[in-house]
Amino acid sequence: MRLATALRAVDVRVHVIAPGAPGVPATDDFDGVTVDRFRYAPRRYENLAYTGTMAQDVATSWSARLALVGFFGAEFVRSLSAARSFEPDLIHAHWWFPSGVVATQLTPLSQKPLVTTLHGTDVRLAKSIGMSRLLFRHVMRRSSRVTTVSSWLASEVTKLVPVTSPTVAPMPVATEVFHPGSLSRSGRILFAGRLNRQKGLDHLIRALPLMRTPAALDVVGEGPSGTELRALAAELGANERIEWHGQLDRDALVGFYRTASVVVVPSTDEGLGLVAAEAQLCETPVIAFRSGGLTDVVQNHKTGVLVEPGDTAALASALDRVLAFPDEAAALGRAGRTFALSTFSPESAARQYKNIYEEALGERAT
Repeated sequence: MRLATALRAVDVRVHVIAPGAPGVPATDDFDGVTVDRFRYAPRRYENLAYTGTMAQDVATSWSARLALVGFFGAEFVRSLSAARSFEPDLIHAHWWFPSGVVATQLTPLSQKPLVTTLHGTDVRLAKSIGMSRLLFRHVMRRSSRVTTVSSWLASEVTKLVPVTSPTVAPMPVATEVFHPGSLSRSGRILFAGRLNRQKGLDHLIRALPLMRTPAALDVVGEGPSGTELRALAAELGANERIEWHGQLDRDALVGFYRTASVVVVPSTDEGLGLVAAEAQLCETPVIAFRSGGLTDVVQNHKTGVLVEPGDTAALASALDRVLAFPDEAAALGRAGRTFALSTFSPESAARQYKNIYEEALGERAT
């Protein structure tokens, strides 16, 4: 929604079509932007969206597959209705699956250009299953413009569909929320993210015993690998240094960002690395793996520190250095915030996407 409301500030009318979820109203208004949510299954099965695990759920659950059929139909019907009443100049689909697929069926009827934005998980889906790759190529070829949230993601898309030339246009971050606080740094390490294999917390846990500094680690998040990760910490004798906080709301997470001495993002093939950007906005030094979209966010020894994926010894060494030299760490934090403000502000994203829309409309007019 940050992009939608920011676009309104640069005179772009926006109407949002989104999936429903239990406890969420059918319509909302965010700073003048209408959000219209569609029902796609009985309430008990209406849980495909907002979890980050849609592809896995559909692959393993028949009820999720049936819900997905309803999802496609309901999104198409609601989008077609909105296209007739709202009369947009173009259609902007986020994630090629499922919304991009739906949009390709809508554009011939509406005769409007399609802009498709890829966020990362959807590209992993396109790379993993043969049928998905065919659908992905179809969506890419039917899109007037394709955007990705990082340059790494753009290169991955080009490998899959060579004729596609994506524009790198990251989503905005809530700069009004994520900013430095007045409390002093705690000397603690912070990991925030889903507890699964891709997020790489196991590498950070393995790095703890290799450190010279016995710093404590705060873990914020939940996920399917939680039990396995706790067992690993116990096996390595690192339990006493780790506090598991579970899933927290945004305000609580901001507090952790502001007081942590360093945030570690040890994930691989990340579409962008939102945690890294949020930490930078809080002026907290970031150590990340040199992988995926994180290389757009963290510039080594300028806006943070990069280490090779899976190199726990290098990760431990980088942590020791950041914790041992607070002035150097503070300089990294300040540089990170300056970079993040210029790259991820809502105003910057809105201007860039308005230009992309104008290009797509201009191309359609010629």
